[in-house]
Formats: sequence, C-alpha cells, structure tokens
Amino acid sequence: MNKTTKKLLGVVAVATLAIGAFVATNAQAAATQVTLAFQSPLTGGEAGLGQDELLGVKTALYEYNQTNPKIKVNLVTGDDQATASIASGVALGFAQNSAVIGVIGSCCSGATQASFGAYKAGHLTIISPSATRADLTSPKASTNGFPFFHRVAATDAVQGPALARYSTKDVSSPKVYLIDDATPYGAGLKPLTTPTLKTLGASIVGQDTVPQHTIDYSSTASKVVASGANVVIYFGYYEDAAKLKVALDLAKYKGVYASGDGTDDLGYITDAGTADAEGTRITSQSVPFELTAPAAVQKDFTAATGLKSAAGHAYVTQAYNATNAYLQCIKGGATTRPAIQSCIASGTFTDVAGNKFNFTRYGDIAQGAPVGAYLVKNGDIIPVGNA
Repeated sequence: MNKTTKKLLGVVAVATLAIGAFVATNAQAAATQVTLAFQSPLTGGEAGLGQDELLGVKTALYEYNQTNPKIKVNLVTGDDQATASIASGVALGFAQNSAVIGVIGSCCSGATQASFGAYKAGHLTIISPSATRADLTSPKASTNGFPFFHRVAATDAVQGPALARYSTKDVSSPKVYLIDDATPYGAGLKPLTTPTLKTLGASIVGQDTVPQHTIDYSSTASKVVASGANVVIYFGYYEDAAKLKVALDLAKYKGVYASGDGTDDLGYITDAGTADAEGTRITSQSVPFELTAPAAVQKDFTAATGLKSAAGHAYVTQAYNATNAYLQCIKGGATTRPAIQSCIASGTFTDVAGNKFNFTRYGDIAQGAPVGAYLVKNGDIIPVGNA
C-alpha cells in the first residue's frame, strides 16, 4: 500500500462518517421537499450521452410537477465526463449532500463503477439508465453495486450476443476484427460478444485494444486492412468510434463497421461526418422514446425540453423510467434514503409504455429488457428492429 492509497483510504473513512451523519439528519423530520441527483457526462467528448438522458429526466419531473405534489422534488446535476476519477468526486459530493435521496446515472459503466464506494458508504440508491457492464450486478463480482445499484437497461451479457448476430448478418464468410477502448464498458463487452461470433461460424482474424481518447487510429486501421477482415466491431464510446471509422475509410476498408450502445448517439455522426458514418451498424438497449411514449407524454417531452421530438436522442426512455421509479416511491411517502432504497428494491413500477417492472435482488429488471438494432442512414440513427 503506497502513501497515496493510505491518504485515499483516510479520506474515504472521514467521508463515511460524515455521510452517516447526513443520513441520520435527513431522517429526523417529514420532508416537504427532496432532491434527486443526475450524474453523467454533460461536457467533454461523451457529453451527448448524458445530455440525451437528461431529456428523459426533465420530462418525468415536468409531469410530476404538473400534479402540484405535496412533496417538491428538486434536481441537481453532476458532470462526471464519463471519467472514473471525476465520477468518484461527483459521487462523493452527492453522497455528502443530505438533501439527495436518490441518483439517476451514470450513463457509463466505468464512471458508475467508480462511484460505488461513495454511494455505498452514503447508503444512496442509484438507478442507471444505461450502465450495461454485466458485472455491475453480478453476485460473484467484487465490483458489483449491491445493494444500492439498479439499472433499467439490459446488460452486456445480452447485448454481446446481439451485437455478434447483427454485425455479421448477411455477411458471407465473416472475418471479424475486434477493437476495444480499454474501459470497463468496452473491455467488458468484447468477451461477451466473442463466443456467439464463434458459434455463428465467424473467423476472428485480429484483435486490438486502443485506449480511450487516442488521437491517431491510422495504425489500427492498417492492421484491419492487412488482416483481410470484412467485419470490424468496435467496443467503446462514440467519440473514438468516429475517429476509428474515419481512419478505416482513409485506409480503404470496405466491410461492415459495427459497434454497441456507446456509439448510439448523434455525436457519432457529427464527429465522423455523415459520409463516413453512413452504414454503421449499432446495437443498443435504448428504446426509442418517440416510438414508445404515448402522445400525451411526447407532448410533455416537448414542453419540458423545448424539442419537437426525442428522435435521435438515446436512452431518453430509460432515463424517464428510472426517474419515474423514484417519483412513484416519493408519491408513496418515501422521502429518506432508507425509505427510497426499500421502495426501489421491493417495489413494482410502471414504465412509459404502461408495462410493469421490478428489480431483481442485484438490481437488474426482473422482466428482462430488449436490445435493438440500428443503422446509420442519411445522417440519422434509424431503428431497424431487434438485434
């Protein structure tokens, strides 16, 4: 154990004592107002992911406020920039804020995992719209978020096989090159995709790991072309997915380019350019809000956000559902951290389409959740069915 580690443990110990005091104070009196926190990247290269999900949060809160509720719900936001070191600080701040009784976020698995220490110490419940790394809810993983972490999206244990199927669909004798970004999300999704590729008879002709935020992907693109691959699957987020796609096109790669839900953002098309992004295959646990929400809720979306439609914005549905789970608990009188945790862990909730759901012991949706197939076409990300 080095000096830095000792100092960090000391800070965590102090934070734990402070958080305990905050929780006790929060439970002493009946609340007339409470606060929910939203944590996700709001600036930086992956900001589109967090900004999209914030739309769903704002819509759910707008609808709640229209009912003139007895308990007012405030919203605070924290910008974790999809970075573990920043996320842990954001989480500590929320955990020490006695008004905060629940957290929506983070959108990204690495930032979520880095936040667990503070949230567990503060007994603060988390519902993520889109942190999909499988071991976040695995009872066998030391890095799981039990008992405070929950999510409303399918895990990568479901997305991996779906990505394998969709990326190789209608490809004769698929020769696949796999590239991950070394993040908990990307590095976790790749091995969950590989077994299905082999089952489908695909040949894996190469693999590479290129750290997130790498600037030059030309050498990776050259390796892909030299391998003879006709399918490239990228496991990471849209900022780097775009840089890789541009490099592949410059290297004259002509095969399928596919990626997971980290690329399901219009920022991918903006960064890559419409021409380079065209034809990209994407799997995502995001359910299109504009196809799922009733007309009245879509009208509320416009009132809350100023946007005509949620089209092109990922995970709005899941963020709306996560927020509403909290709001349903608050309506029922849960206004403290312990009460919220008990309600979320044991309650039954209604999603935007009117379906009932509840969480398993370790935080996944008991009823399961879908993975959709998307195609980049004419500057947009178009849903084409289930993957």
